[in-house]
Amino acid sequence: MDLEKLYLVISVAIVISLVSYPSSVTAGDIVHDDDSAPKKPGCENDFVLVKVQTWINGIEDAEFVGVGARFGTTIVSKEKNANQTRLTLSDPRDCCTPPKKKLDRDIIMVDRGKCKFTTKANNAEAAGASAVLIINNQKELYKMVCEPDETDLDIKIPAVMLPQDAGASLEKMLLNSSSVSVQLYSPKRPLVDIAEVFLWLMAVVTILCASYWSAWSAREAAIEHDKLLKDAVDEIPNDKVVGVSSIVDINTTSAVLFVVVASCFLVMLYKLMSYWFVELLVVLFCIGGVEGLQTCLVALLSRWFKHAGESYIKIPFFGPVSQLTLAVSPFCITFAVVWAVYRNVSFAWIGQDILGIALIITVLQIVHVPNLKVGTVLLSCAFLYDIFWVFVSKKLFHESVMIVVARGDRSGEDGIPMLLKIPRMFDPWGGYSIIGFGDILLPGLVIAFSLRYDWLASKSLRAGYFLWAMMAYGLGLLITYVALNLMDGHGQPALLYIVPFTLGTFLTLGKKRGDLNILWTKGEPERACPHVHLEHSHELNMEK
Repeated sequence: MDLEKLYLVISVAIVISLVSYPSSVTAGDIVHDDDSAPKKPGCENDFVLVKVQTWINGIEDAEFVGVGARFGTTIVSKEKNANQTRLTLSDPRDCCTPPKKKLDRDIIMVDRGKCKFTTKANNAEAAGASAVLIINNQKELYKMVCEPDETDLDIKIPAVMLPQDAGASLEKMLLNSSSVSVQLYSPKRPLVDIAEVFLWLMAVVTILCASYWSAWSAREAAIEHDKLLKDAVDEIPNDKVVGVSSIVDINTTSAVLFVVVASCFLVMLYKLMSYWFVELLVVLFCIGGVEGLQTCLVALLSRWFKHAGESYIKIPFFGPVSQLTLAVSPFCITFAVVWAVYRNVSFAWIGQDILGIALIITVLQIVHVPNLKVGTVLLSCAFLYDIFWVFVSKKLFHESVMIVVARGDRSGEDGIPMLLKIPRMFDPWGGYSIIGFGDILLPGLVIAFSLRYDWLASKSLRAGYFLWAMMAYGLGLLITYVALNLMDGHGQPALLYIVPFTLGTFLTLGKKRGDLNILWTKGEPERACPHVHLEHSHELNMEK
């Protein structure tokens, strides 16, 4: 079973490096406002995504996505208010000089380069165009801004930038068809999507399940320990105490080093991000997911198939393995392999979430915070880590390292697998709402500790710490989503909100109830030794 623990420790190192933000992984995150492109009269639009729907000879065809310019009129937000307008190719192609023929309110398509964006727009407007589509000379989108000394900014038509491949497709349509028309509109995202509600529930329920499993295991271990003491066993072998051999306790040093190592791993992901590197992450995620799913299923099924769970077969290299584990393993491996092969299909997020949740629950069962001191150090370091790599890293790398890695930019893949995600159901731009494993796992370590303490101290739900820590986590995550929506989709470090709520609630209650010293140092309530109780009871009986 040591090999299994090694797999999980490797998986933990990977997932902790992605203490990510909940957000959407669509092109919608590359636009919005931009402080580096200052506004001025006539050039003060927000950058918005624009849908460019095409019709060929009256038949609806492909849809492309562009970005609106800082200048020009704003684009309508509702599809019903957008008109289908004939598309025309500019002559000259760059539109740096007035087009050779007048346009009858057509939308004109021009190439980027050789002159200012505003010059192209002014020439198109003067020729009678109703809008201008500027085709980028690269595959990416580009934010069209105004030069500091520009004055001719009274542009009354919208301007939209399209990527190079979209321009090539539109040009092919124009050359091969008698009539091509387009419709431009920029639908707004809903303030709250139902996907965020489900993702919030998923995170809360995952911690809830993991905490109860962890507390139940700790209580079973304590009961077994007390039984051995009552039987007057002088030396208690480690392998006889239920759960002890499979627990990994974090100390203060490892809590700090964990975040340092995670930072190094995150930079490595950022620098080496490519298709093959994402493939490697998929393999590592599958290994951790198989181990987590197997552990969860074996623990669940052993209640009904107790004999199979307690019967072991010795396997070379792996050592003794239960019959139940052998029976479950092929299913887990097949599940992970099928997900890896078909991970790009529309419903693959279900398999990713199942593997991810199983991995998180298993890690929270095996990795423990022994006291509140370690938990405080761990969450405080993670708090600073999250803020640094989401916000501060922009100053050093000119982009948010955490966001780039989470989205899988430059990899050709739709994000990395170390995330829980749900498709946005009512968002016209589609995409996913996501949350990093670390945003569940790290607070979950402290919350699971709170429930273990409550059960060992025989505290009721209201008098204990678990209920309040759980509520604080849920509130912190909820505020994260509120901040995410208020920031118009910009990525937010979830631990910026979760840590103060969760840790602050725990520390405040501990101080108020007088338990802070025990929580901070020992991490478990004082318990009288059972054999002392037995001896005391025997003396009382002798006196009687």
